[in-house]
Amino acid sequence: MGSLGDLSGPGFTHRGDGWRTSNGGSHTCVRSVIVKLVLQVKLVPDAIQAPKLKRTLPTVNEAANRVSTTGFQRFGLKASVRELRKLCYGDLKAWGFGAQAAQHIIKRVADAYTTLRANLRAGNFGPEGSKRRGRAESKPVVFRPYAAHTYDDRCLSWNYDAQTVSIWTLDGRVKNIRFTCSPEALKALPEHRQGESDLVFRDGKWFLIATIDIPEPEAFNPKDFVGVDRGIVNLATTSDGDNHQGRRLGRYRRWQARKRAEIQAKQTRSAKQLLKKRAKKESRHATHVNHKVAKTVVAVAQRTERGIALEELQGIRERVTVSRDQRARLSSWPFHQLGAFIAYKAKRAGVPYIEVDPAYTSQRCPRCGHTERANRPTRDTFRCRRCGLAGPADHVAGVNVRDRARSAWVFVNMPDPAPA
Repeated sequence: MGSLGDLSGPGFTHRGDGWRTSNGGSHTCVRSVIVKLVLQVKLVPDAIQAPKLKRTLPTVNEAANRVSTTGFQRFGLKASVRELRKLCYGDLKAWGFGAQAAQHIIKRVADAYTTLRANLRAGNFGPEGSKRRGRAESKPVVFRPYAAHTYDDRCLSWNYDAQTVSIWTLDGRVKNIRFTCSPEALKALPEHRQGESDLVFRDGKWFLIATIDIPEPEAFNPKDFVGVDRGIVNLATTSDGDNHQGRRLGRYRRWQARKRAEIQAKQTRSAKQLLKKRAKKESRHATHVNHKVAKTVVAVAQRTERGIALEELQGIRERVTVSRDQRARLSSWPFHQLGAFIAYKAKRAGVPYIEVDPAYTSQRCPRCGHTERANRPTRDTFRCRRCGLAGPADHVAGVNVRDRARSAWVFVNMPDPAPA
């Protein structure tokens, strides 16, 4: 009986450069020169500054709701910045907002309707005639009292040396609000910060969300690829045989689920507040685990001068059906987040990244190509019915992902055909 040790094939070469992706088997070439990242900066307002911020944000969102309602009554879902400005700019000025603040409120409302129309066209609210789509089309967009509000450089200025910001509020300009962040973020902000920043109030704390544009390093020519198979029990298994298990994360989530059930049974106001707090804590823990896995995978690929290949798993919740007791586990899969972390970390490191067709990667024999459901007698094991190759099923899937990436990369790097 064969073993997976026979599958360490030779490397390969390719032509061209740039980022390559595949979508459902049709391969396209995508080039990018900038990596956009989001930095979160924590504000530390004092006892005088905090009430001014806390009065401003709900008032701004209340004004945005008024503009949204007025625009919906007049234009439906087709409100534009120009039309809303003609209709509501004078009212916003009369309510006490400055010129720049009024412009931002109008732009936020127009952008919200643009996003809603795009989601409707994409079918994200269901087909025409569905109840969900009808509800979305029949009422104006509503902003939460503490929804994030955008600030440009006219309303918000940074002093990186003193680590303070000056920000517009309804009570005038509030200066010298201290902020804290990591040393890496403090270094990146003055060099790469671009565009607007969002003021966020979350869990009693104030944050500024800033966007930075980092030049994308030139991708090297990969000698080979590291195939990565994602799963529930094993979060990520590479074609090298490295296994990043999800057992600890699974145990943590099951423990959290039991605690939530105990707290939910009390049905008190404090219990509901504690449930929200626990949900956010669990999400942060899963994000931390995904960051560690992605960092390790990218570091190995960069050190060995190989690219990274993942399965394209879009729409998995719609395609996969599970029993009732497994639904919560399926919905909490961190697949998309892990893939997004690997993709952006690969871009920052200049590591080529590709997504391949996931069909039958866990049922196909990487040695002889035989594909059959019986090749996988259990969830954890693979045994080819034709040639006898055997090994862990997730490792076999990672090898198949790597092999497909080799073919896809060569295909997208083929030179353009000579004109006839």
